[in-house]
Amino acid sequence: MRGYLITALAICIAGLAVPRSHAAAANPLGTQVARETLANGLRVVVVRDPLAPVVATSVNYLVGSDEAPKGFPGMAHAQEHMMFRGSPGLSADQLADIGSIMGGNFNADTRESLTQYLFTVPAQDLDLALRIEAIRMRGVLDSASQWKQERGAIEQEVAQDFSDPDYVLYEKMRAQMFAGTPYAHDALGTRPSFNATTAAMLHRFYDTWYAPNNAILVIAGDVDPQSTLLEVKRLFGGIPAKKLPERPAVRLGPPHAAAFSMSTDHPNGTAMIAVRTPGLDSPDFAALEVLSDVLDSRRFALFGLVPQGKALDADFSLDPLPQAGIAYATVSFPAGQDPKAIESDIRAILAGVVKHGVPANLVAAAKLQERRAAEFQKDSIADFASDWSDALALYKVDSPSDELARIQKVTAQDVDRVARKYLDLDHAVTAVMLPRGSGKPMPSRGGFGGQESISLGAAKPTALPTWASVALSRLSVPPSTLHPVVTRLPDGLTLVVQTENVSNTVSIYGHIRNQPDLEEPRGEEGVAALLDRMFMFGSERLHRLQFQQALDAIGASEQAGTDFGLQVLPENLDRGVQLLAQNELDPYLPAKAMAILRDQLAASVGARNQSPGFLTRHSLRQALFPTTDPSLRMATPATVRALTPDEVRAYYRKVFRPDLATIVVIGKVTPRQALSVIEKYFGSWKAVGPQPPTELPAVPPNRPGVVAVPDASRVQDIVVLAQTLPLTRSNPDYFPLELGNAVLGGSFYSTRLSIALRKRTGLVYSVDSALEAGKTRSAYLVEYACDPPNVAKAAAIVRREIAEMRRKPVGKEELMRVKELLVRQIPLEESSVDAMAGGIISRIDLGLPLDEPTIAARHYIGLGPRQIEAAFRKWMRPNDLVQVSEGPPPR
Repeated sequence: MRGYLITALAICIAGLAVPRSHAAAANPLGTQVARETLANGLRVVVVRDPLAPVVATSVNYLVGSDEAPKGFPGMAHAQEHMMFRGSPGLSADQLADIGSIMGGNFNADTRESLTQYLFTVPAQDLDLALRIEAIRMRGVLDSASQWKQERGAIEQEVAQDFSDPDYVLYEKMRAQMFAGTPYAHDALGTRPSFNATTAAMLHRFYDTWYAPNNAILVIAGDVDPQSTLLEVKRLFGGIPAKKLPERPAVRLGPPHAAAFSMSTDHPNGTAMIAVRTPGLDSPDFAALEVLSDVLDSRRFALFGLVPQGKALDADFSLDPLPQAGIAYATVSFPAGQDPKAIESDIRAILAGVVKHGVPANLVAAAKLQERRAAEFQKDSIADFASDWSDALALYKVDSPSDELARIQKVTAQDVDRVARKYLDLDHAVTAVMLPRGSGKPMPSRGGFGGQESISLGAAKPTALPTWASVALSRLSVPPSTLHPVVTRLPDGLTLVVQTENVSNTVSIYGHIRNQPDLEEPRGEEGVAALLDRMFMFGSERLHRLQFQQALDAIGASEQAGTDFGLQVLPENLDRGVQLLAQNELDPYLPAKAMAILRDQLAASVGARNQSPGFLTRHSLRQALFPTTDPSLRMATPATVRALTPDEVRAYYRKVFRPDLATIVVIGKVTPRQALSVIEKYFGSWKAVGPQPPTELPAVPPNRPGVVAVPDASRVQDIVVLAQTLPLTRSNPDYFPLELGNAVLGGSFYSTRLSIALRKRTGLVYSVDSALEAGKTRSAYLVEYACDPPNVAKAAAIVRREIAEMRRKPVGKEELMRVKELLVRQIPLEESSVDAMAGGIISRIDLGLPLDEPTIAARHYIGLGPRQIEAAFRKWMRPNDLVQVSEGPPPR
């Protein structure tokens, strides 16, 4: 779900996530690795990572859009979809049910030279995931009837991506840079090509490329590598190899300069300058990665445009392809600013690199940050499997550590050499996106009208194969691997420490409970956003560049604000926490810089208030809440321009206080060590005055309504259906409602809404539902995207499915499978450090016990169909759903 902030809870753990390293993770401390190439050519690597009782599998077929027939750019992508539509011995319904019961964490992706099939499951279910992948490697159905249904869903995915201006910008840039080659497009595909694609063509593609001798299987997690390897041999060893054809050649012509512009529904503009580089097969690629890191550094001149007030954000990226790459600078700027001036600044900065090279100390810092980021990749089992897959299938090395070794051999002279050679601005592609405001939201008549005539039937669980039904019949609460130590410091700060030894890392996640809608004084709307941007200037002791240099010296990543955090190696923990505390408790707030950013923010707010995305969120709140609700307050250019430095500092003192703060420390650190260093640097933090209010008021039930927000950038409508509930997170009815939501739409492919809207009708690519329950208010939301003529059809199906949950008890077998799903999600939610921290902070913010997932699982197991029906009948009001759409006018 997109963030609609219906409840008071707003925690940004994603902002604390460790950036992915170009050079994937090295071997963890004491890692056990088993690898073998089977007689049929299948390469297998099994890596132990005991972070949680969870395993991630990745089947990497060495085929992608590069091998697609001419005129059918999405062939590999279409076959990826059809791999979920059944194989001999495993129907599509069985696959969806098994995947959902195992926790619902299964997916796939298609790239130029690679198609991946991914599972993350409880370790006890590894055999099931492997059986599924072995069955799919042996054969696929690719029936005409299934393709007819799936084509609708994949065309909705195409419409969804082409409704994203960022995607369209990148694709247009790529088309200019690689015209006439397979790289002129990504793996997504087009509607016309899918309409011309037949099931027989898909089956030929599968028969040609899907073979054990064209695949790499990676397994990572809490497994015994040697015994797992034996199981892989048993399941995959008998699959016959195939004779692979010669791969289509990619012939690149000389690069040509090009320029284009386009409109965007975003509130801010974007300028991009891109150049062609060598690809993954080039000996220069490692040096290009380091160059990209340097140009993306916050100490480099490109990001320097931000504190100067010339840009809102700036970054540099390198996207590798097998035989070429794309290096590009991207700068966002406020609406109304001259894009030519931004382009000139970018060109001058990159030309300076070509002429003068880059500072050697930034090269050293980039290599150190790569080592740090590589170590942190081990803190997620799924990411660890992905890193190994990329190393083997894309980088063509034996392990992630080999790619990291390449990075470490790069010298400053290497970086300067590739900069001179490949930052060819005379043949660059230049692109600009200019914001275009939306029309005003309008009441719509195209909402809940026309009845859909499709007969949906009952949601009946499919009979599973014996090997799956036996393994999935275990319904018990798994033990949590989390045993956090909680300390309340004298200043009121809550400290939570979870020791983990799977990597040589320490992660710190901080959150200050806050609610700007309540805490910003009248007439000062926007002060929270301005303060948040000011943290980039460092601390009173170390200003921006000196502060970032200190972080680079220890290879740390840090951010400050109401959500703050640090990723650091254990030997540098003391210095890292010192820097974090300086930035968080004593930020540098220079008046001159504040005035520049204030005016910049005012321009951005003015454009934001006219943007379709903002108007959609605001319209939803207007439809759900009373006109006096604090969540309807909004910053304007006038309120932002009127802000003074004293008002910003006063807001900081009011909101940033230890008695509203939680710090979670996870990693190779003991509770005693963590307490010592947090007390040392955060112990002097003092709260001033009474606590500000942070909980939004309760709201009455909403009335129905339909609003359409026009957005000319989209070819597809985003639709949100929502209602308020006078229920809080502590209400016992939360549990039957959440269990019912898992039946309805909260558990991936096998939910009632997904079956009705995606599988049977192809009206949508995906549909999500969520019960957002807070301490004072709650809301239920359903979100999907579809073509304008199908908005009302899909909405009618959603309303009818909710009404069915009120009218009739859930089937016992269907309910049992959903319970198995929710119970199995407990270990999955502990399989990454980010997820651990996010769960802990969320529970503390909601006033819940830290073992709430275990408590909830016991509730779910004990609930029956009648209790779910009663809760839906009491709280859910399908006839009062508010519908807000963004895109072309619904028809």
